[in-house]
Amino acid sequence: MLSANNKQDSSFETKAIHVANDPEQWKSKAVVPLISLATVFKHTAPGHHAGFEYSRGGNPTRQCMESTLASLEQGKYGIAFASGIGAVLSVCQLMNTGDHLVTQKDLYFGSIHLFQEHLPTKCGIEVTFLDLTNEDRTELKASLRPKTKMIWIETPTNPILKIIDIKTVAEIAHEHNPDIIVVVDNTFASPYFQNPLQLGADVVVHSLSKYVSGHSDVIMGAAITNSDKLHKEIRELQNDNGVVPSPFDCYLVSRSLRTLALRMAKHESNALAVAKHLLNHPLVSWVSYPGLPNHPQHDLASRQMYGFSGIVAAKLKHGSDEKVLETFLKNFKIFTHATSLGGVESLVSSPGLMIKFSSVPEKEERLRLGIDDEVIRFSVGIESVDDLIQDIDAALQATLEVLEQ
Repeated sequence: MLSANNKQDSSFETKAIHVANDPEQWKSKAVVPLISLATVFKHTAPGHHAGFEYSRGGNPTRQCMESTLASLEQGKYGIAFASGIGAVLSVCQLMNTGDHLVTQKDLYFGSIHLFQEHLPTKCGIEVTFLDLTNEDRTELKASLRPKTKMIWIETPTNPILKIIDIKTVAEIAHEHNPDIIVVVDNTFASPYFQNPLQLGADVVVHSLSKYVSGHSDVIMGAAITNSDKLHKEIRELQNDNGVVPSPFDCYLVSRSLRTLALRMAKHESNALAVAKHLLNHPLVSWVSYPGLPNHPQHDLASRQMYGFSGIVAAKLKHGSDEKVLETFLKNFKIFTHATSLGGVESLVSSPGLMIKFSSVPEKEERLRLGIDDEVIRFSVGIESVDDLIQDIDAALQATLEVLEQ
Protein backbone atom coordinates (compact mmCIF):
# COMPACT_ATOMS: atom_id res chain seq x y z
CA MET A 1 0.00 0.00 0.00
CA LEU A 2 1.25 3.50 -0.79
CA SER A 3 1.88 5.37 2.43
CA ALA A 4 0.16 8.69 3.06
CA ASN A 5 3.41 9.81 4.68
CA ASN A 6 5.66 8.86 1.76
CA LYS A 7 4.73 11.48 -0.79
CA GLN A 8 7.63 11.16 -3.19
CA ASP A 9 6.85 7.62 -4.28
CA SER A 10 4.13 8.35 -6.82
CA SER A 11 2.25 10.96 -8.82
CA PHE A 12 -0.94 12.76 -7.82
CA GLU A 13 -3.06 10.49 -10.00
CA THR A 14 -1.60 7.31 -8.51
CA LYS A 15 -1.87 8.51 -4.93
CA ALA A 16 -5.51 9.53 -5.48
CA ILE A 17 -6.33 5.92 -6.36
CA HIS A 18 -4.03 3.92 -4.10
CA VAL A 19 -3.10 5.79 -0.89
CA ALA A 20 -5.03 4.25 2.05
CA ASN A 21 -6.87 1.93 -0.35
CA ASP A 22 -4.86 -1.28 0.03
CA PRO A 23 -7.21 -4.30 -0.33
CA GLU A 24 -5.13 -6.13 2.31
CA GLN A 25 -6.67 -3.99 5.06
CA TRP A 26 -10.04 -5.70 4.57
CA LYS A 27 -10.83 -9.32 5.29
CA SER A 28 -12.71 -9.43 1.99
CA LYS A 29 -9.69 -7.96 0.09
CA ALA A 30 -12.05 -5.40 -1.49
CA VAL A 31 -10.31 -3.10 -3.96
CA VAL A 32 -12.67 -0.24 -3.04
CA PRO A 33 -12.85 1.05 0.57
CA LEU A 34 -15.76 -0.48 2.42
CA ILE A 35 -18.68 1.61 3.63
CA SER A 36 -18.63 1.02 7.37
CA LEU A 37 -22.03 2.11 8.69
CA ALA A 38 -21.46 0.82 12.22
CA THR A 39 -21.75 3.39 15.00
CA VAL A 40 -19.91 1.22 17.54
CA PHE A 41 -17.03 -1.26 17.38
CA LYS A 42 -16.27 -4.28 19.56
CA HIS A 43 -13.58 -3.86 22.22
CA THR A 44 -10.67 -6.28 21.99
CA ALA A 45 -10.32 -6.23 25.78
CA PRO A 46 -11.62 -4.08 28.64
CA GLY A 47 -10.55 -0.52 27.82
CA HIS A 48 -8.97 -1.50 24.50
CA HIS A 49 -10.18 -1.39 20.90
CA ALA A 50 -8.75 -2.23 17.48
CA GLY A 51 -8.54 1.37 16.26
CA PHE A 52 -12.19 2.37 16.33
CA GLU A 53 -14.59 2.68 19.22
CA TYR A 54 -17.48 5.00 18.34
CA SER A 55 -18.07 6.34 14.84
CA ARG A 56 -18.15 10.00 15.80
CA GLY A 57 -14.51 9.65 16.80
CA GLY A 58 -13.55 7.76 13.66
CA ASN A 59 -14.53 4.95 11.34
CA PRO A 60 -12.70 3.00 8.62
CA THR A 61 -14.41 4.70 5.68
CA ARG A 62 -13.68 8.19 6.93
CA GLN A 63 -10.11 7.30 7.83
CA CYS A 64 -9.39 6.08 4.29
CA MET A 65 -10.77 9.26 2.75
CA GLU A 66 -8.94 11.54 5.20
CA SER A 67 -5.63 9.79 4.53
CA THR A 68 -5.99 9.98 0.75
CA LEU A 69 -6.93 13.66 0.88
CA ALA A 70 -4.00 14.48 3.17
CA SER A 71 -1.56 12.84 0.77
CA LEU A 72 -2.89 14.89 -2.15
CA GLU A 73 -2.37 18.09 -0.16
CA GLN A 74 1.19 17.01 0.69
CA GLY A 75 0.00 16.78 4.29
CA LYS A 76 0.37 14.33 7.13
CA TYR A 77 -3.13 14.53 8.60
CA GLY A 78 -6.60 15.00 7.14
CA ILE A 79 -9.63 15.79 9.30
CA ALA A 80 -13.08 15.69 7.68
CA PHE A 81 -16.11 17.71 8.75
CA ALA A 82 -19.82 17.67 7.98
CA SER A 83 -19.48 20.88 5.93
CA GLY A 84 -16.92 23.40 4.77
CA ILE A 85 -18.10 26.02 7.24
CA GLY A 86 -17.91 23.34 9.95
CA ALA A 87 -14.22 23.00 9.13
CA VAL A 88 -13.79 26.79 9.17
CA LEU A 89 -15.47 27.15 12.56
CA SER A 90 -13.52 24.28 14.11
CA VAL A 91 -10.18 25.65 12.90
CA CYS A 92 -11.14 29.08 14.27
CA GLN A 93 -11.67 27.43 17.65
CA LEU A 94 -7.91 27.01 17.82
CA MET A 95 -8.06 30.66 18.93
CA ASN A 96 -9.01 31.80 22.42
CA THR A 97 -10.86 34.81 23.79
CA GLY A 98 -8.63 37.85 23.40
CA ASP A 99 -6.77 36.51 20.37
CA HIS A 100 -6.48 38.38 17.09
CA LEU A 101 -7.24 37.15 13.55
CA VAL A 102 -5.95 38.81 10.38
CA THR A 103 -7.76 38.03 7.15
CA GLN A 104 -8.62 39.45 3.75
CA LYS A 105 -11.59 41.56 2.74
CA ASP A 106 -12.73 39.41 -0.19
CA LEU A 107 -13.69 36.05 1.29
CA TYR A 108 -16.42 33.49 0.87
CA PHE A 109 -19.48 35.21 2.29
CA GLY A 110 -20.06 32.49 4.89
CA SER A 111 -16.55 33.02 6.25
CA ILE A 112 -17.01 36.81 6.28
CA HIS A 113 -20.23 36.44 8.25
CA LEU A 114 -18.55 34.16 10.79
CA PHE A 115 -15.51 36.41 11.15
CA GLN A 116 -17.46 39.67 11.25
CA GLU A 117 -20.62 38.79 13.11
CA HIS A 118 -19.76 35.90 15.44
CA LEU A 119 -16.07 35.71 16.34
CA PRO A 120 -15.91 39.24 17.81
CA THR A 121 -19.25 39.20 19.65
CA LYS A 122 -19.56 35.59 20.78
CA CYS A 123 -15.91 34.54 21.11
CA GLY A 124 -14.12 37.77 22.00
CA ILE A 125 -11.74 37.44 19.03
CA GLU A 126 -10.71 40.66 17.30
CA VAL A 127 -10.64 40.47 13.50
CA THR A 128 -8.71 42.73 11.13
CA PHE A 129 -9.67 42.75 7.44
CA LEU A 130 -6.93 43.73 4.97
CA ASP A 131 -6.23 43.69 1.24
CA LEU A 132 -3.80 40.78 1.28
CA THR A 133 -3.33 40.99 -2.49
CA ASN A 134 -1.43 44.26 -2.06
CA GLU A 135 2.24 43.73 -2.90
CA ASP A 136 3.14 46.45 -0.39
CA ARG A 137 3.24 44.43 2.84
CA THR A 138 3.44 47.46 5.14
CA GLU A 139 -0.22 47.17 6.16
CA LEU A 140 0.10 43.45 6.86
CA LYS A 141 3.22 43.89 8.98
CA ALA A 142 1.62 46.78 10.89
CA SER A 143 -1.48 44.69 11.64
CA LEU A 144 0.41 41.94 13.46
CA ARG A 145 0.28 42.13 17.26
CA PRO A 146 1.45 40.08 20.23
CA LYS A 147 -2.06 38.56 20.38
CA THR A 148 -2.25 37.74 16.66
CA LYS A 149 -2.96 34.00 16.60
CA MET A 150 -4.08 33.32 13.04
CA ILE A 151 -3.92 34.62 9.47
CA TRP A 152 -6.68 33.38 7.17
CA ILE A 153 -6.13 33.36 3.39
CA GLU A 154 -8.41 32.40 0.52
CA THR A 155 -6.74 32.25 -2.89
CA PRO A 156 -7.83 32.55 -5.64
CA THR A 157 -10.34 34.93 -4.09
CA ASN A 158 -14.08 34.63 -4.42
CA PRO A 159 -15.50 35.78 -6.78
CA ILE A 160 -13.07 37.88 -8.85
CA LEU A 161 -10.04 35.61 -8.62
CA LYS A 162 -7.32 37.77 -7.15
CA ILE A 163 -4.20 35.87 -6.04
CA ILE A 164 -2.56 36.12 -2.62
CA ASP A 165 1.12 35.28 -2.25
CA ILE A 166 0.92 32.44 0.29
CA LYS A 167 4.67 32.05 0.71
CA THR A 168 5.28 35.74 1.42
CA VAL A 169 2.37 36.08 3.85
CA ALA A 170 3.45 32.93 5.71
CA GLU A 171 7.04 34.16 5.95
CA ILE A 172 5.95 37.54 7.36
CA ALA A 173 3.62 35.85 9.85
CA HIS A 174 6.15 33.32 11.10
CA GLU A 175 8.92 35.91 11.29
CA HIS A 176 6.68 37.95 13.58
CA ASN A 177 5.75 34.89 15.65
CA PRO A 178 6.43 31.26 14.69
CA ASP A 179 3.26 30.25 16.53
CA ILE A 180 0.92 32.22 14.27
CA ILE A 181 -1.28 29.73 12.44
CA VAL A 182 -1.47 30.47 8.71
CA VAL A 183 -4.64 28.95 7.25
CA VAL A 184 -5.39 28.76 3.52
CA ASP A 185 -8.81 28.00 2.09
CA ASN A 186 -7.84 26.00 -0.99
CA THR A 187 -11.36 25.28 -2.24
CA PHE A 188 -11.10 27.22 -5.52
CA ALA A 189 -7.79 25.64 -6.57
CA SER A 190 -8.19 22.10 -5.20
CA PRO A 191 -5.15 20.00 -4.20
CA TYR A 192 -4.52 19.31 -7.87
CA PHE A 193 -3.60 22.91 -8.66
CA GLN A 194 -2.21 24.23 -5.37
CA ASN A 195 -0.57 22.83 -2.22
CA PRO A 196 -0.41 25.62 0.39
CA LEU A 197 1.39 23.48 2.98
CA GLN A 198 4.35 23.41 0.60
CA LEU A 199 4.31 27.21 0.56
CA GLY A 200 4.46 27.68 4.33
CA ALA A 201 0.83 27.37 5.42
CA ASP A 202 0.10 25.52 8.66
CA VAL A 203 -3.44 24.39 7.86
CA VAL A 204 -5.37 23.97 4.62
CA VAL A 205 -9.17 23.96 4.63
CA HIS A 206 -11.60 22.88 1.95
CA SER A 207 -15.22 22.82 1.15
CA LEU A 208 -15.10 19.30 -0.23
CA SER A 209 -18.60 19.94 -1.58
CA LYS A 210 -16.98 21.75 -4.49
CA TYR A 211 -14.19 20.41 -6.73
CA VAL A 212 -13.02 17.55 -4.53
CA SER A 213 -16.37 15.75 -4.47
CA GLY A 214 -17.15 17.30 -7.82
CA HIS A 215 -20.63 15.94 -8.44
CA SER A 216 -22.82 18.33 -6.40
CA ASP A 217 -24.12 15.53 -4.21
CA VAL A 218 -22.07 15.84 -0.99
CA ILE A 219 -21.82 18.47 1.75
CA MET A 220 -18.44 18.11 3.49
CA GLY A 221 -15.36 20.04 4.60
CA ALA A 222 -11.83 19.21 5.65
CA ALA A 223 -8.69 20.51 7.33
CA ILE A 224 -5.21 19.21 6.49
CA THR A 225 -1.98 19.84 8.40
CA ASN A 226 1.53 18.53 8.94
CA SER A 227 1.62 19.64 12.58
CA ASP A 228 1.19 16.94 15.21
CA LYS A 229 0.02 19.58 17.70
CA LEU A 230 -2.54 21.18 15.41
CA HIS A 231 -3.78 17.79 14.27
CA LYS A 232 -4.43 16.74 17.86
CA GLU A 233 -6.32 19.95 18.62
CA ILE A 234 -8.38 19.96 15.41
CA ARG A 235 -9.19 16.26 15.78
CA GLU A 236 -10.49 16.90 19.29
CA LEU A 237 -12.61 19.80 18.03
CA GLN A 238 -13.99 17.62 15.24
CA ASN A 239 -15.10 15.06 17.80
CA ASP A 240 -16.26 17.50 20.49
CA ASN A 241 -18.26 19.63 18.06
CA GLY A 242 -19.78 16.53 16.48
CA VAL A 243 -19.41 18.00 12.98
CA VAL A 244 -18.49 14.70 11.35
CA PRO A 245 -19.54 13.48 7.90
CA SER A 246 -21.44 10.26 7.35
CA PRO A 247 -19.55 7.14 6.24
CA PHE A 248 -21.51 7.06 2.99
CA ASP A 249 -20.57 10.65 2.15
CA CYS A 250 -16.94 9.78 2.92
CA TYR A 251 -17.20 6.88 0.49
CA LEU A 252 -18.54 9.24 -2.19
CA VAL A 253 -15.62 11.63 -1.68
CA SER A 254 -13.13 8.74 -1.76
CA ARG A 255 -14.60 7.69 -5.08
CA SER A 256 -14.45 11.27 -6.38
CA LEU A 257 -10.78 11.64 -5.43
CA ARG A 258 -9.95 8.89 -7.91
CA THR A 259 -11.03 11.09 -10.83
CA LEU A 260 -10.01 14.48 -9.42
CA ALA A 261 -6.98 14.87 -11.70
CA LEU A 262 -8.99 14.10 -14.83
CA ARG A 263 -11.81 16.42 -13.84
CA MET A 264 -9.58 19.33 -12.85
CA ALA A 265 -7.62 19.16 -16.09
CA LYS A 266 -10.88 19.37 -18.04
CA HIS A 267 -12.26 22.16 -15.83
CA GLU A 268 -9.09 24.16 -16.50
CA SER A 269 -8.95 23.66 -20.26
CA ASN A 270 -12.63 24.53 -20.62
CA ALA A 271 -12.31 27.59 -18.37
CA LEU A 272 -9.35 28.94 -20.32
CA ALA A 273 -11.25 28.56 -23.59
CA VAL A 274 -14.32 30.28 -22.11
CA ALA A 275 -12.20 33.12 -20.71
CA LYS A 276 -10.48 33.72 -24.05
CA HIS A 277 -13.82 33.71 -25.84
CA LEU A 278 -15.38 36.20 -23.43
CA LEU A 279 -12.44 38.57 -23.90
CA ASN A 280 -13.43 39.10 -27.52
CA HIS A 281 -17.16 39.69 -27.06
CA PRO A 282 -18.44 43.28 -27.43
CA LEU A 283 -20.89 42.92 -24.52
CA VAL A 284 -18.15 41.85 -22.10
CA SER A 285 -16.12 44.67 -20.55
CA TRP A 286 -13.75 42.70 -18.29
CA VAL A 287 -12.62 39.11 -17.76
CA SER A 288 -10.68 37.68 -14.82
CA TYR A 289 -9.00 34.30 -15.07
CA PRO A 290 -5.54 33.66 -13.55
CA GLY A 291 -4.54 31.65 -16.61
CA LEU A 292 -4.86 34.67 -18.90
CA PRO A 293 -1.59 36.56 -19.47
CA ASN A 294 -3.45 39.85 -18.91
CA HIS A 295 -4.49 38.86 -15.37
CA PRO A 296 -2.67 41.32 -13.05
CA GLN A 297 -1.22 38.45 -11.01
CA HIS A 298 -0.70 35.90 -13.75
CA ASP A 299 3.00 35.57 -12.95
CA LEU A 300 2.32 34.98 -9.24
CA ALA A 301 -0.39 32.45 -10.06
CA SER A 302 2.00 30.65 -12.41
CA ARG A 303 4.62 30.39 -9.66
CA GLN A 304 2.25 29.42 -6.88
CA MET A 305 -0.18 27.15 -8.68
CA TYR A 306 0.20 24.14 -10.98
CA GLY A 307 -2.81 25.28 -13.03
CA PHE A 308 -5.63 27.80 -12.86
CA SER A 309 -8.79 25.80 -12.05
CA GLY A 310 -12.26 26.25 -13.52
CA ILE A 311 -13.73 29.57 -12.35
CA VAL A 312 -14.02 32.57 -14.66
CA ALA A 313 -15.27 36.02 -13.64
CA ALA A 314 -16.51 38.58 -16.15
CA LYS A 315 -18.42 41.85 -16.28
CA LEU A 316 -21.31 42.57 -18.60
CA LYS A 317 -21.68 46.01 -20.08
CA HIS A 318 -24.93 47.44 -18.70
CA GLY A 319 -25.03 44.47 -16.31
CA SER A 320 -26.15 46.73 -13.47
CA ASP A 321 -29.47 47.02 -15.30
CA GLU A 322 -31.65 44.34 -13.71
CA LYS A 323 -33.44 43.59 -16.99
CA VAL A 324 -30.12 43.05 -18.77
CA LEU A 325 -28.81 40.81 -16.01
CA GLU A 326 -32.04 38.83 -15.79
CA THR A 327 -32.14 38.32 -19.56
CA PHE A 328 -28.58 37.04 -19.59
CA LEU A 329 -29.05 34.61 -16.71
CA LYS A 330 -32.34 33.24 -18.05
CA ASN A 331 -31.11 32.43 -21.55
CA PHE A 332 -28.71 29.60 -20.81
CA LYS A 333 -29.55 26.05 -21.83
CA ILE A 334 -26.46 24.25 -20.48
CA PHE A 335 -25.15 26.56 -17.74
CA THR A 336 -27.45 26.45 -14.72
CA HIS A 337 -28.13 29.62 -12.75
CA ALA A 338 -27.05 28.47 -9.28
CA THR A 339 -24.72 29.66 -6.53
CA SER A 340 -22.33 26.75 -5.98
CA LEU A 341 -19.24 25.77 -7.95
CA GLY A 342 -16.84 22.96 -8.73
CA GLY A 343 -19.27 20.33 -10.00
CA VAL A 344 -19.03 18.54 -13.33
CA GLU A 345 -21.94 20.66 -14.54
CA SER A 346 -21.46 24.31 -15.53
CA LEU A 347 -23.03 27.00 -13.35
CA VAL A 348 -23.44 30.75 -13.74
CA SER A 349 -24.26 33.26 -11.01
CA SER A 350 -24.29 36.93 -10.11
CA PRO A 351 -22.21 37.49 -6.95
CA GLY A 352 -23.51 41.04 -6.59
CA LEU A 353 -27.08 39.76 -6.65
CA MET A 354 -26.24 37.10 -4.07
CA ILE A 355 -24.67 39.66 -1.75
CA LYS A 356 -27.79 41.83 -1.89
CA PHE A 357 -29.53 39.16 0.15
CA SER A 358 -26.66 38.98 2.65
CA SER A 359 -25.63 41.42 5.37
CA VAL A 360 -21.92 41.14 4.51
CA PRO A 361 -19.97 42.62 3.00
CA GLU A 362 -21.76 45.98 2.92
CA LYS A 363 -22.38 47.45 -0.53
CA GLU A 364 -19.71 50.15 -0.23
CA GLU A 365 -17.09 47.57 0.72
CA ARG A 366 -17.96 45.11 -2.04
CA LEU A 367 -17.81 47.92 -4.59
CA ARG A 368 -14.33 48.81 -3.34
CA LEU A 369 -13.41 45.16 -3.85
CA GLY A 370 -14.66 45.30 -7.44
CA ILE A 371 -17.73 43.12 -6.79
CA ASP A 372 -20.37 45.25 -8.49
CA ASP A 373 -23.66 44.22 -10.06
CA GLU A 374 -22.01 43.65 -13.43
CA VAL A 375 -19.85 40.75 -12.21
CA ILE A 376 -20.78 37.29 -13.47
CA ARG A 377 -19.13 34.14 -12.09
CA PHE A 378 -18.87 31.08 -14.29
CA SER A 379 -18.12 27.70 -12.75
CA VAL A 380 -17.04 25.98 -15.93
CA GLY A 381 -17.85 22.28 -15.96
CA ILE A 382 -16.53 19.40 -17.99
CA GLU A 383 -19.07 19.37 -20.82
CA SER A 384 -18.05 19.90 -24.45
CA VAL A 385 -16.32 23.27 -24.55
CA ASP A 386 -17.88 24.01 -27.95
CA ASP A 387 -21.34 23.50 -26.46
CA LEU A 388 -20.49 25.77 -23.52
CA ILE A 389 -19.25 28.57 -25.76
CA GLN A 390 -22.34 28.30 -27.97
CA ASP A 391 -24.50 28.48 -24.84
CA ILE A 392 -22.73 31.63 -23.65
CA ASP A 393 -23.04 33.21 -27.09
CA ALA A 394 -26.78 32.50 -27.16
CA ALA A 395 -27.27 34.17 -23.77
CA LEU A 396 -25.17 37.15 -24.84
CA GLN A 397 -27.09 37.45 -28.11
CA ALA A 398 -30.42 37.48 -26.26
CA THR A 399 -29.03 40.19 -24.01
CA LEU A 400 -27.86 42.28 -26.97
CA GLU A 401 -31.33 42.08 -28.50
CA VAL A 402 -32.82 43.50 -25.29
CA LEU A 403 -30.32 46.36 -25.33
CA GLU A 404 -31.14 47.17 -28.95
CA GLN A 405 -34.88 47.48 -28.30
